[in-house]
Amino acid sequence: MGQQRGFTLIELVVVMAMMALLLTLALPRYFGSLNKSKDMALQHNLKVLRVTLDQFQADKGRYPDSLHELVEQKYLRALPQDPITESSTTWRTLGAPDRDVPGIFDVRSGAPGKALDGRAYGSL
Repeated sequence: MGQQRGFTLIELVVVMAMMALLLTLALPRYFGSLNKSKDMALQHNLKVLRVTLDQFQADKGRYPDSLHELVEQKYLRALPQDPITESSTTWRTLGAPDRDVPGIFDVRSGAPGKALDGRAYGSL
């Protein structure tokens, strides 16, 4: 009869320890890059919305009454998502500094918390 081959308990423990070590090195980098990509996507979406607001104002001579008006008037195909809240309904809209000018002048994120650079999401 031949001798049966298999893994010993020590070999399995060593392999598990190496896997745990690799995961402790890789996971923080993964989550850090995930948060960085969300911050970059948020900044890009805010820039797109702000440029679109300016284009709407330049074309129509007024600011839109809602963000959905940008979609209705075909300035955007759809409202971009806030990547932090993963929703397109959490944008905070701001009016013009001059109270006599109606409509949406600026957009901010409605997400709680802070970006990687330490600024609050609502102030970006």
